[in-house]
Amino acid sequence: MDWTDDGIVLSAKKHGETSSIVSLLTKEHGRHLGLVRGGSGKRARGILQPGNRVEARWRARLAAHLGTYTCEMTEAFAAAVLKDPLKLAGLTSACAVTEGALAEREPHRPIFEGLLALIRSLQQDDWPSAYVKWELGLLGEIGFALDLSECASTGQNDQLAYVSPKSGRAVSLAAGEPYKAKLLDLPGFLLRPGAAGDAEEVADGLKLTGYFLEKTVFAHSKRGLPAARNRLTERLRPKPSSKT
Repeated sequence: MDWTDDGIVLSAKKHGETSSIVSLLTKEHGRHLGLVRGGSGKRARGILQPGNRVEARWRARLAAHLGTYTCEMTEAFAAAVLKDPLKLAGLTSACAVTEGALAEREPHRPIFEGLLALIRSLQQDDWPSAYVKWELGLLGEIGFALDLSECASTGQNDQLAYVSPKSGRAVSLAAGEPYKAKLLDLPGFLLRPGAAGDAEEVADGLKLTGYFLEKTVFAHSKRGLPAARNRLTERLRPKPSSKT
């Protein structure tokens, strides 16, 4: 067995004295593991940072085997955010969520392209909004899409303000008023293509997508959402305004 594919590094874990087991999200082969011999060496560690884009060649005697990777860097995304703790947290979280959400060896080309677009968006100031929309898209691609098109109660599509935690459907401001304590806030920027939210809206968006990721994708994980995702939530939490 032998193939070459475009990949994004999700994680690299030391194996033995010098090797690493690397998890890649590949364009055509989905999330795929492989052994990189010498992967814990200085040069290889620089290539195998989460978020980097690589050209990967995988070889194995049988398809069921772990196999080995040889990886060449094509885009060094990790180095570009290394000195920015917030952007680095966003990159690390996206890789951890992707790795935890996808079954191994199931092709998900739209998820590959979405993650690549998100990583590139880290150079923009409004990347936290893009991150929330990316998680929303990820939920949809793996079969847990939220329905934000109209109110679950009235069928209208105006003044959508909440999301039902049970059905994942939008609820209007008026219909949700009596139950708002039990509903999740729906930030308006998620309803407008290309729009960005402020810090409060991004926090609400992370709470929304995080709730459904934990309820569906990570429901059977003892730790819930990945630690990297929780750290990102903390970093993006709005700071209390100081009173004079």
